Amino acid sequence: QVKLVESGGGTVQAGGSLRLSCVTSGSTAISSSNCMGWFRQDPGKEREGVAAIYTLGDPAGTTYYADSSKGRFTVSQDDGKNTIYLQMNSLKPEDTAMYYCAAGQCPAWSSTSLNSHNYNYWGQGTQVTVSS
Repeated sequence: QVKLVESGGGTVQAGGSLRLSCVTSGSTAISSSNCMGWFRQDPGKEREGVAAIYTLGDPAGTTYYADSSKGRFTVSQDDGKNTIYLQMNSLKPEDTAMYYCAAGQCPAWSSTSLNSHNYNYWGQGTQVTVSS
């Protein structure tokens, strides 16, 4: 059974930090995915790619960020490649959303790794709320 489980969400004041984690398990399909990403969605809005990291092949370790998260968020993975993290600093009220991690197949070295259409395995999400 394919499984991605996010954790680390919560409520924080503007300017604060949170670190989200995503543990993957249960399927070689995930372990063969070449990219993992963090997305967020607010009710009534489209899902937005926040950050992505390549986990296999030559691009492994390469990261991409949305303009809204660049310079404030950092995506990383552990050596075992079964957990990815999203360190979020200098949080703003507009960062409030449900955050999802996902695994997929992305074109190599491409900012399209931030496109949700490349991803076919999704977690249930963790809520991040930033108060002003």
